[in-house]
Amino acid sequence: MELTGLTIHELQGLLRRREVTAKQVLMAFLKRIAQVEGKIQAYMTVTGLEALRTASRLDRRRQAGENVGPLAGIPLAIKDVICTQDVPTTCSSKILDGFIPPYDATVMRRLDQAGMVLLGKTNMDEFAMGSSTENSGYKVTHNPWDLDRVPGGSSGGSAAAVTADLCAGALGSDTGGSIRQPAAFCRIVGVKPTYGRVSRYGLVAFASSLDQIGPMTKDVRDAAILLGVIAGHDACDSTSVNVPVPDYAAQLGREVTGLRIGIPKEYFIEGMDPEVETAIRAAINVLESLGAKAESISLPHTEYAVATYYLVATAEASSNLARYDAVKYGFRAREAKDLLSMYMKSRQNGFGAEVKRRIMLGTYALSAGYYDAYYLKALKVRTLIRKDFEDAFKRCEVILTPTAPTPAFRLGEKTDDPLTMYLSDIFTISANLAGIPGVCLPCGFTQAGLPIGLQLLGKPFDEATLLQVAFAYEQATEWHKRNPPL
Repeated sequence: MELTGLTIHELQGLLRRREVTAKQVLMAFLKRIAQVEGKIQAYMTVTGLEALRTASRLDRRRQAGENVGPLAGIPLAIKDVICTQDVPTTCSSKILDGFIPPYDATVMRRLDQAGMVLLGKTNMDEFAMGSSTENSGYKVTHNPWDLDRVPGGSSGGSAAAVTADLCAGALGSDTGGSIRQPAAFCRIVGVKPTYGRVSRYGLVAFASSLDQIGPMTKDVRDAAILLGVIAGHDACDSTSVNVPVPDYAAQLGREVTGLRIGIPKEYFIEGMDPEVETAIRAAINVLESLGAKAESISLPHTEYAVATYYLVATAEASSNLARYDAVKYGFRAREAKDLLSMYMKSRQNGFGAEVKRRIMLGTYALSAGYYDAYYLKALKVRTLIRKDFEDAFKRCEVILTPTAPTPAFRLGEKTDDPLTMYLSDIFTISANLAGIPGVCLPCGFTQAGLPIGLQLLGKPFDEATLLQVAFAYEQATEWHKRNPPL
């Protein structure tokens, strides 16, 4: 039995029955990391020594009959945009080189209370700005299904680590598809919760009205387990919503008979890879065979989503990233002669090209004379996009779409054309603008053996229904059981 290939819920059973110890599980993953990480480059930091102390402590507590929590002994990886006390958090940016937070994010506190073992922090596009994890300031992560292709982004390190069995599960963040798109490219399950469902306290901000933390796992049950741990109101986050958190895992077995699934015509566009469309159409047929009812719907303002997103997100990024002045922490240019040149040279050398591009776009959109023409207009269109979803959910419980228009593309293929790169998130961006939840899960492979992802979108705070539908589809198919040829 290869421990690293097991799901979270399978490992929970072994640990609960004391068939293995937390230390044995951890050592299996550390061995796997030593063997495979050199090919994948998924991690920014591996916290092996501290993980060993945590696992040993959990084993002693379990042996003593203490309540050790539902995730006791489960090794998880965390995207390097989430603050971890005493562990470097760089957002894969040179400007945060050497930064070690003095506190834990709320999601980290909740995972710690549940008994998880922190394996390390994963690589990402710098400040979560990108769709390929090629924008990291430190390294490029490779897709385990084809080492010459991207794992998606910006949570590419987390996605690659999960599918390559370098962790039992992971957390990512999703601002415009950064959990769901890499989940599709790497054949795993990714959940973007409703905005406000999971605390953003301790999440380094990119675009504050869009960012959301979510789980990335090997199957739907694992996603339900992790979401159940991290979800819930938090007084430290003013945007956190105080609504009850259901037992997601307990509700997974429900049937989908009679459930209405909307298929938006705007998401089946010219230029979409034919193999992707074929896989999505086949997935619709599977759900109909399970008793769900599929019907065509319209989300008429979808065509404006990318333009709207890249105004709202960059404007918020311009504001959020103004705090990195090289004074209090992180990278500082050595050759500066005075305060102003220190600011300018530090930001010039500390930020990568994509981050600087978005800061400039956002600053321009917010500047005098352009605010009304760009940013204010984008906010109005955002309201129309949200209204589209509100109207659609009067006719259906769930919306089904492709996650990405193509499978994983080759490394370097889109780095010289930012607009083409931005369009790889065309099907995921609207959910962030509307604040609704989304789930990505595997629904097929191309002839070249590359994963294809299915996206399910739901009503605000109705992650339970999304997971129910995702689980029903997963149980009727075998896509989640295939492993990359590492």
